[in-house]
Amino acid sequence: MTIKNESSNNAARVAHIVDLDTLLDHGEALVDEIVSTSLTSSIFRQAFTTGLDDIASLLRSVPIFEGRLLERGIALIARSNPDLVVLTDNLRLPVTKAATELVARNDEGRIAALSLDCDSGGRKSYTPDLLIVNRSSHVAHLIDIKRSLGSYEVSRIAELKSRMLAAALVVPDLLYKEHRRLHVDEVRVVILNAQNQRTDIEGGVWPLTQLDHLLGVAGAGEVMMRLRELFRERVEENWSVARPPHSVDIRAVNPAAPAGRAGNVGPSAGDAHAGPERLRAPVSIGFARLPKKPAG
Repeated sequence: MTIKNESSNNAARVAHIVDLDTLLDHGEALVDEIVSTSLTSSIFRQAFTTGLDDIASLLRSVPIFEGRLLERGIALIARSNPDLVVLTDNLRLPVTKAATELVARNDEGRIAALSLDCDSGGRKSYTPDLLIVNRSSHVAHLIDIKRSLGSYEVSRIAELKSRMLAAALVVPDLLYKEHRRLHVDEVRVVILNAQNQRTDIEGGVWPLTQLDHLLGVAGAGEVMMRLRELFRERVEENWSVARPPHSVDIRAVNPAAPAGRAGNVGPSAGDAHAGPERLRAPVSIGFARLPKKPAG
């Protein structure tokens, strides 16, 4: 496998066209589901009644629910592309000492034709928000979704990218053994920054505006940005209805919390189901890349 950066000079090509109105309808239903179960005006009103601790706790939960919207919304859009297989549940990938050292000690030209067994163990693991496999191109994307990277130090982002690359080394074996022998030639990692700031296309940090190219769905980024706006509108409306006079405006509150479960390192999920040894073709591991510009 080769650690590769993507080129920001590559032009975009989108393979799949969907009905954006229908996609937005499904997305709005998802927003309604999340808000109506956790962030209604009655829930806010109850928090105001019970005291400051409950208000603070509820406000801290808002970015967490927004993170869940991002995860589920992107998965919803990805499933509209028939070429994609979307994996979201219990994806604890082992991060072994050997994999970590391979990534740390080698530049992008030094790691070639290498993958690790998914049952190689290790006390640490990495849980991506999404693992998306394109059955047509045989490319898998390991995706970590962040509401914002504004509070992240450069060293923390670099550590997350290294952990993702180390986890990506077991993805080909995991897909083959545990997901109906799915085959991939490349595994690419990408951090999606929903704030569209502090992006680094070549270094694997993408804004939502590049979601079209990641999922191969025209209008994907536009849909997700609209769903974020709608979520915030609904939450602010419920807050305004519930809050007593002279209380704080929710727009003045900016609790810091990561999106969803992205980037967590915890106990290993245990050994994967062992399978017979097999010969594998070389698999490329690296950062997500924009499609190449057509000739001519």
